[in-house]
Amino acid sequence: MQSIDHFDLRSFDLNLLVAFDALMQERSVTRAAARLKVGQPAMSHTLSTLRVLLQDELFVRIGTVMQPTPRAAALAGPVRAALAQMQTALHATPAFDPATEQRTIRLGFSSEVELLLIPELTAALRRAAPGLRLISQPAERDQVHRLLDEGALDLAVGCFEAEVQRHKSQFLFEQALSCVFNPNQVPVKAPIALTDYLALPQVLVTFTNSLQGCFAAALDEIGTELNVVAASSEFLSVLATVAASPVITTIPARMARLYGPRFGLTLSPVPLKLRMPAVSMVWPLQLDRDAASVWLRTLVAEILHTTERTACRAVAG
Repeated sequence: MQSIDHFDLRSFDLNLLVAFDALMQERSVTRAAARLKVGQPAMSHTLSTLRVLLQDELFVRIGTVMQPTPRAAALAGPVRAALAQMQTALHATPAFDPATEQRTIRLGFSSEVELLLIPELTAALRRAAPGLRLISQPAERDQVHRLLDEGALDLAVGCFEAEVQRHKSQFLFEQALSCVFNPNQVPVKAPIALTDYLALPQVLVTFTNSLQGCFAAALDEIGTELNVVAASSEFLSVLATVAASPVITTIPARMARLYGPRFGLTLSPVPLKLRMPAVSMVWPLQLDRDAASVWLRTLVAEILHTTERTACRAVAG
């Protein structure tokens, strides 16, 4: 592709080319002015400017018609082609077809949201968009905005917020918690009493050195500690432990409804008021109107809504 001397073009008002093309089509200053919706004096001034800049008369009046000079005739084709190409580019809508799109999408997640979303999202993409490939990774709240800014992530789903002007966000759902246990291992029934909940040994999910896990801040807020005997960074590891050991766990309610029954576990409301952050989607502002990003965000929201309804029906059943 030929390089462009931007400084050279900067010294030339490109609107003059629009006026030149109108003059070529109309062969009349009056009609060209009407086409551009400007006054005839303004159009005459524009023609004078073109003559000075291009050092050519460009149009010579012969009778009632302005005939182009050889210089104008030579310019007419390239100028019209360039204007047509610019008009097409400015009004073009980027085409997006999920069935044929080829790209890799990078998703960032916090805590359990990846396990809630990725299985169904992968299945949906294989059906509708087999050319889209996913790379998912954990994203901490203090890192996610930098990762979005650097292009390391296209979309983040979790306990995140958009930073003003640089990102966009969409609320997905409020988080709730559920107590999960194996009734064959722990001699309690749902709903579990507060005294039992505080006394029974718990295994929790943690991403830090705190045994109180992901709920440390919420527990500190109400001045309570749980009887935690083990902690793991993996939700499925925690659920498997609860299935095999005389312990209980506290996990996000959506996770409990979706995976608890698969491990033969019983769900119970948490007898404490623990405030948890909401789950949202966050994406870079430059992808806000990208057709593929819009399609993916719609799909993510639909999947989370559908899996929640399915999980609720399974628990009720």
